Amino acid sequence: MEAVTIFSRTVLIYFVIYLAIRMMGKREIGKLSVFDLVISIMITELAVIVVESPERPLWEGIGPMLLLALLQIAIAFATLKSRRLRLLFEGKASPLISNGKLDREEMKKQRYSLDDLMLQLREKNVMNVADVEFAVLEPTGRLTLMTKDEYDMRKTSDEKDGKAPPDFRFVGPPVPLIMDGKVQKEGLEKIGQTRFWLKRELESRGVKDAKDVFLCTIDHRGRWFIDKK
Repeated sequence: MEAVTIFSRTVLIYFVIYLAIRMMGKREIGKLSVFDLVISIMITELAVIVVESPERPLWEGIGPMLLLALLQIAIAFATLKSRRLRLLFEGKASPLISNGKLDREEMKKQRYSLDDLMLQLREKNVMNVADVEFAVLEPTGRLTLMTKDEYDMRKTSDEKDGKAPPDFRFVGPPVPLIMDGKVQKEGLEKIGQTRFWLKRELESRGVKDAKDVFLCTIDHRGRWFIDKK
């Protein structure tokens, strides 16, 4: 009889976890941040307790599991509105290699060893650190990189296209200048520009106020992307 109870509870908990993950959305599957990892571990532990303890009422496990799912959904919506909350719960990307040079201070801050770096480089079929132009450690723990060959190809392509070089130089993905209507000071510092310059550029593109912009980025070729609220 106990075996039947455990079997039925296992099936029930399976569908409860499936429902909880579907409620939390594709974000939970595609992007496992520290916060998402904590939620997943807690739901798993609650499921084990309920299955292994047939004498416990089901609601003692299912209730907290659904509560965790609702908590994750609530915080996900809150972080959509506030970048500060996103940085608090998810962290931010950390540049480990810039302009072909290792950032030892950032590696030390992230407790990220050379062995960790070499492992992730090999997973991306890069065997030599000297071949990397830039590498960024994402909040999920994944490494995003661009090799020097890729960078040189883009640079050569720009020259062939006759693109006029912008009045700043940087290596890497597009730099966010505005997010959720707020000017990103770090982005302006990276390209060596000021808020006045940004305001002037926005006005020339028909945007009166940064608060009206949901996302604004600029890449190394000087190409803008502006998405209004």
